[in-house]
Amino acid sequence: MRPFSALVLAGSRGGTDPVADYAGVSHKGLITLRGETLLARVLKALAAAGADRIGVSTSDPAIGAALAGIATSARTEVLPATPSPSLSVGDAARRLGFPLLVTTCDHALLQPEWVSRFLADVPADADIAALLAPEAAVRAAAPTTERSYLSFRDGRYSGCNLFYLANERALQVIALWRQVEVHRKRPWRIAAMLGPSILVGYLLGRLTLDDAVARIGRKAGVRAAAVRTPFGLCAVDVDKPSDLDLVRSLVGGA
Repeated sequence: MRPFSALVLAGSRGGTDPVADYAGVSHKGLITLRGETLLARVLKALAAAGADRIGVSTSDPAIGAALAGIATSARTEVLPATPSPSLSVGDAARRLGFPLLVTTCDHALLQPEWVSRFLADVPADADIAALLAPEAAVRAAAPTTERSYLSFRDGRYSGCNLFYLANERALQVIALWRQVEVHRKRPWRIAAMLGPSILVGYLLGRLTLDDAVARIGRKAGVRAAAVRTPFGLCAVDVDKPSDLDLVRSLVGGA
């Protein structure tokens, strides 16, 4: 498999993080699970999947200090976080290069085989790809988890916080993502950017997952692909205290 770089988003939205507060740590990347921090678990999974360089985007000195004590086969470094995830990804892509895999520090259950399967399934002509899990796979793996799902003509899917940027063209999607962030409190602006055909098609249930992703990609001027994973647990991250309780029950211990 071709070597790749990886980016782990470990920024802060400001204020108190309810998950970190619940676990009694300053940052949720420092939460321990079976004796390892979530950050360490993610880094080791990425390295085992073949990442040869990993950047951790953060503004928290404690995360930088923790990174120094994590041993992996990949070269790791701290990258300064920006005020938004989209800008952090754009900056990191220019520094780390392509292909680039992007994930988050709270992807507590991440496994190397999930990453390897994703990379193997990305279409050869895709500039950018996102991994999603079908609802049935998520519910089979974790019946009690509370996930958000996007509904399409061919079913409901949950995002897996795993994205693949194949080349510099993928940064055109980052520009569109940034506009969505800027207008997140004005949904009508976002709808206007995406265009009526995408919005109406989604609301009326006319679009399949592949249709929707391809159309949004064309809007950004790239070839975008949705990749489905059979691993339902790939959709489970640690966004809230109940998620932490779930992953601790799944792996057996704190």
